[in-house]
Amino acid sequence: MKITKLLILSLLLSFSLQAKHMPRIAIAGLGIESSTFSPALTLEEAFHAKYGADVFTSYPFFSKDSSLRKQAEWLPALIGKSLPGGAVTREAYESLVKQTLDLLKKNGPYDGLFFDIHGAMSVVGLDDPEGDFIVRIREVIGTETLISTSMDLHGNVSWRLAQNTDLITCYRMAPHEDAMQTKKRAVENLLERLESGQGKPKYKAWIAIPVLLPGEKTSTRIEPAKTIYAAVAPASKQKGIIDAAIWVGYAWADEPRNHAVVMVTGDDKAIVTSTAEKLAKSFWDARKGFAFVAPTGSLQEALDKALASNKHPFFISDSGDNPTAGGAGDVTWTLTEILKRAEFKSETGPSLIYASIPGPELVKSAIAAGVGGKVDGYAGGKVDARFAPPVRLAGTVMSIEHGDRNAETEVVIKVGSVNVIVTAKRKPYHKEADFTRLGLNPRKSDIVVVKIGYLEPELYAMRADWILSLTPGGVDQNLERLPYKRIKRPMFPLDKDMAEPNLKAQLVPASDKK
Repeated sequence: MKITKLLILSLLLSFSLQAKHMPRIAIAGLGIESSTFSPALTLEEAFHAKYGADVFTSYPFFSKDSSLRKQAEWLPALIGKSLPGGAVTREAYESLVKQTLDLLKKNGPYDGLFFDIHGAMSVVGLDDPEGDFIVRIREVIGTETLISTSMDLHGNVSWRLAQNTDLITCYRMAPHEDAMQTKKRAVENLLERLESGQGKPKYKAWIAIPVLLPGEKTSTRIEPAKTIYAAVAPASKQKGIIDAAIWVGYAWADEPRNHAVVMVTGDDKAIVTSTAEKLAKSFWDARKGFAFVAPTGSLQEALDKALASNKHPFFISDSGDNPTAGGAGDVTWTLTEILKRAEFKSETGPSLIYASIPGPELVKSAIAAGVGGKVDGYAGGKVDARFAPPVRLAGTVMSIEHGDRNAETEVVIKVGSVNVIVTAKRKPYHKEADFTRLGLNPRKSDIVVVKIGYLEPELYAMRADWILSLTPGGVDQNLERLPYKRIKRPMFPLDKDMAEPNLKAQLVPASDKK
């Protein structure tokens, strides 16, 4: 009997100690790509902020019965994710940051923080917002708390961000099919360092690479990015390394931090630094080999090729106003040019889907007219009319759908043989269901024009042929047309004959060392 009681007491004590030492981990972050070459501004509501327990819904690996959920006491603060767009207003940024800091103050102290950011946020009047954000978080949670940061590979890693985080990683695929895998890896790295007692890595190697390229030239679907990024996972699994990452950087913002970066974290100084240098050299050496992920051409060339093709659906990327990269989404230049073409004037002409153009007033008119009714009004050009004014659409309402998270309300207006998707608010179209829910069948359309750069996986799988049209807009693929003034120069490809840069690893001080 005494043995049984002692065993029970021992188990209870063991469970008590385990519960007592379960790490307390906060979750916070803001994510957006912001083009400083677009006149658009991003407001607070665009981030669709989640608070407390609602944060878990953003991460499938945090389901209630998941092993990760049971390994720590999770204390979510605020997570905000916005569609890419223009610079964030200072008021919106300060509001979201203050809310985050207040929640972190309320629930501290912490052993760790999962910091989920994109890395390409621009804020009016503020350089390096993510660096500013993490410094202000440190002022609340202290320098001892372990921070693990997850990022998009199109984000930017400033020295300030590198110093104030402890663990850091980013996507290894573009398109980002490994987004959740990356976030989970950031969490697992954090838990492993806390549970093992190893804590902060002994070394963080950082290398700035003076290359600034669009994602459409650095897709991991094709070489050389395919091979460069395929080397990252094996590099991260070496003994003495925690993680390794390569950031392409964000090409459509004009800040000193915008360029490619390599970071490697770990406990073996020689392996951490040599691995970082090897990855950086592979990226730099391949710089002249990066090419567009698809054939490119002017809009006229793209339309001519699509109309002459017997491959359907033929996709055309209206890349210069891509809202998934930071475009305003309401540039009308491409749609205006399409509607001028004689081939599309008749209802019996080649079928074309155009996705999409914001036009809240025209959406209201379409709702009033109803499906089958006629409308005549204007869309687009409210935010970015630099290249063309609002476009006139006179046609038949084919469908009306309410309730989309981004677009809010979507209508399809048929003008000649062109089905134009008009939205209350801008929205990228990258899944088949985005079309079919509107009664459109992209697989049977002759041509599909999307405001996007490289095609997302579902569209890529659907295409019979594809061309990336070099159209104007806030995320113009022709970087040499953009008025850069503040990025560090020389920078490839703007300075094609620049001298070899210093690609030696710099060791970043630990977050608790100043």
